[in-house]
Amino acid sequence: MSRPEFFITPGYGKQFLDSLHYSQAVKIGNRIETSGQGGWSDDLQFPESLADEIAQAFKNVERTLAIADAGWEHVVHVNSYHVGGFPPEVNETMARLYRQYMPNHAPIWTELGVAALGHPAMRIEIRVTAIIP
Repeated sequence: MSRPEFFITPGYGKQFLDSLHYSQAVKIGNRIETSGQGGWSDDLQFPESLADEIAQAFKNVERTLAIADAGWEHVVHVNSYHVGGFPPEVNETMARLYRQYMPNHAPIWTELGVAALGHPAMRIEIRVTAIIP
Protein backbone atom coordinates (compact mmCIF):
# COMPACT_ATOMS: atom_id res chain seq x y z
CA MET A 1 0.00 0.00 0.00
CA SER A 2 1.20 3.48 -0.83
CA ARG A 3 1.94 5.97 1.88
CA PRO A 4 -0.64 8.80 2.27
CA GLU A 5 0.44 12.20 0.99
CA PHE A 6 -1.51 15.20 2.35
CA PHE A 7 -2.12 18.48 0.52
CA ILE A 8 -3.03 22.00 1.61
CA THR A 9 -4.79 24.27 -0.87
CA PRO A 10 -2.95 27.62 -1.07
CA GLY A 11 -4.91 30.43 0.58
CA TYR A 12 -7.81 29.13 2.64
CA GLY A 13 -6.22 25.69 3.13
CA LYS A 14 -3.43 27.13 5.26
CA GLN A 15 -6.01 28.89 7.43
CA PHE A 16 -7.89 25.62 7.98
CA LEU A 17 -4.69 23.75 8.74
CA ASP A 18 -3.66 26.36 11.32
CA SER A 19 -7.05 26.82 12.96
CA LEU A 20 -8.67 23.38 12.65
CA HIS A 21 -5.69 21.09 11.92
CA TYR A 22 -6.92 19.33 8.78
CA SER A 23 -5.74 18.93 5.20
CA GLN A 24 -7.69 19.62 2.01
CA ALA A 25 -6.73 16.42 0.17
CA VAL A 26 -5.00 13.09 0.60
CA LYS A 27 -3.46 10.97 -2.14
CA ILE A 28 -2.91 7.25 -1.63
CA GLY A 29 -1.55 5.58 -4.71
CA ASN A 30 -3.65 6.77 -7.63
CA ARG A 31 -6.66 7.72 -5.46
CA ILE A 32 -7.33 11.24 -4.21
CA GLU A 33 -9.92 12.16 -1.59
CA THR A 34 -10.75 15.77 -0.83
CA SER A 35 -12.14 17.40 2.26
CA GLY A 36 -15.43 19.15 1.69
CA GLN A 37 -14.91 22.33 -0.30
CA GLY A 38 -17.22 25.25 0.28
CA GLY A 39 -17.99 28.21 -1.92
CA TRP A 40 -15.64 30.50 0.01
CA SER A 41 -12.96 32.90 -1.12
CA ASP A 42 -9.44 32.80 0.31
CA ASP A 43 -10.57 35.25 2.99
CA LEU A 44 -13.56 32.98 3.81
CA GLN A 45 -16.22 35.23 2.32
CA PHE A 46 -19.27 33.73 0.59
CA PRO A 47 -21.14 35.03 -2.46
CA GLU A 48 -24.67 36.32 -1.89
CA SER A 49 -26.07 34.24 -4.75
CA LEU A 50 -26.52 30.51 -4.13
CA ALA A 51 -25.58 29.75 -7.75
CA ASP A 52 -22.37 31.76 -7.33
CA GLU A 53 -21.57 29.93 -4.10
CA ILE A 54 -22.01 26.56 -5.82
CA ALA A 55 -19.82 27.73 -8.71
CA GLN A 56 -17.11 28.84 -6.28
CA ALA A 57 -17.25 25.45 -4.53
CA PHE A 58 -16.60 23.78 -7.91
CA LYS A 59 -13.63 26.12 -8.45
CA ASN A 60 -12.30 25.27 -4.99
CA VAL A 61 -12.60 21.54 -5.72
CA GLU A 62 -10.64 22.18 -8.91
CA ARG A 63 -7.93 24.09 -7.01
CA THR A 64 -7.67 21.34 -4.42
CA LEU A 65 -7.47 18.56 -7.00
CA ALA A 66 -4.78 20.49 -8.88
CA ILE A 67 -2.41 20.54 -5.91
CA ALA A 68 -2.59 16.72 -5.92
CA ASP A 69 -1.94 16.59 -9.70
CA ALA A 70 -5.53 15.74 -10.61
CA GLY A 71 -8.52 17.45 -12.15
CA TRP A 72 -12.26 17.13 -12.61
CA GLU A 73 -11.60 14.67 -15.44
CA HIS A 74 -10.42 12.21 -12.78
CA VAL A 75 -13.45 12.57 -10.48
CA VAL A 76 -15.47 9.38 -10.07
CA HIS A 77 -17.59 10.21 -7.01
CA VAL A 78 -19.14 13.40 -5.65
CA ASN A 79 -20.86 14.02 -2.33
CA SER A 80 -22.64 17.36 -2.05
CA TYR A 81 -24.15 18.71 1.15
CA HIS A 82 -26.83 21.39 0.99
CA VAL A 83 -28.35 23.68 3.61
CA GLY A 84 -31.81 25.04 2.83
CA GLY A 85 -33.24 22.17 0.85
CA PHE A 86 -33.30 21.70 -2.88
CA PRO A 87 -34.92 24.57 -4.72
CA PRO A 88 -34.71 24.06 -8.51
CA GLU A 89 -31.66 26.37 -8.65
CA VAL A 90 -29.57 23.80 -6.76
CA ASN A 91 -29.91 20.87 -9.15
CA GLU A 92 -29.97 23.10 -12.21
CA THR A 93 -26.67 24.70 -11.16
CA MET A 94 -25.07 21.42 -10.11
CA ALA A 95 -26.02 19.72 -13.40
CA ARG A 96 -24.80 22.68 -15.47
CA LEU A 97 -21.46 22.66 -13.66
CA TYR A 98 -21.12 18.86 -13.96
CA ARG A 99 -21.51 19.23 -17.72
CA GLN A 100 -19.04 22.13 -17.77
CA TYR A 101 -16.34 20.52 -15.62
CA MET A 102 -16.87 16.88 -16.69
CA PRO A 103 -18.17 16.96 -20.27
CA ASN A 104 -16.86 13.48 -21.07
CA HIS A 105 -18.14 11.51 -18.10
CA ALA A 106 -20.80 11.53 -15.38
CA PRO A 107 -19.56 10.61 -11.87
CA ILE A 108 -21.66 8.93 -9.22
CA TRP A 109 -23.26 11.48 -6.91
CA THR A 110 -24.76 11.50 -3.45
CA GLU A 111 -26.67 14.69 -2.62
CA LEU A 112 -27.61 15.32 1.00
CA GLY A 113 -29.69 17.97 2.71
CA VAL A 114 -28.20 19.00 6.05
CA ALA A 115 -29.13 21.40 8.84
CA ALA A 116 -25.76 23.14 8.98
CA LEU A 117 -22.19 23.04 7.66
CA GLY A 118 -18.82 24.00 9.15
CA HIS A 119 -19.28 27.77 8.70
CA PRO A 120 -22.57 29.53 9.51
CA ALA A 121 -22.65 31.23 6.07
CA MET A 122 -22.14 28.01 4.09
CA ARG A 123 -24.98 26.63 2.00
CA ILE A 124 -23.01 24.00 0.05
CA GLU A 125 -20.03 21.73 0.53
CA ILE A 126 -18.61 19.39 -2.12
CA ARG A 127 -16.34 16.41 -1.49
CA VAL A 128 -14.90 14.26 -4.27
CA THR A 129 -12.95 11.10 -4.96
CA ALA A 130 -10.65 11.08 -7.98
CA ILE A 131 -8.75 8.22 -9.59
CA ILE A 132 -5.72 8.97 -11.73
CA PRO A 133 -5.22 6.27 -14.38
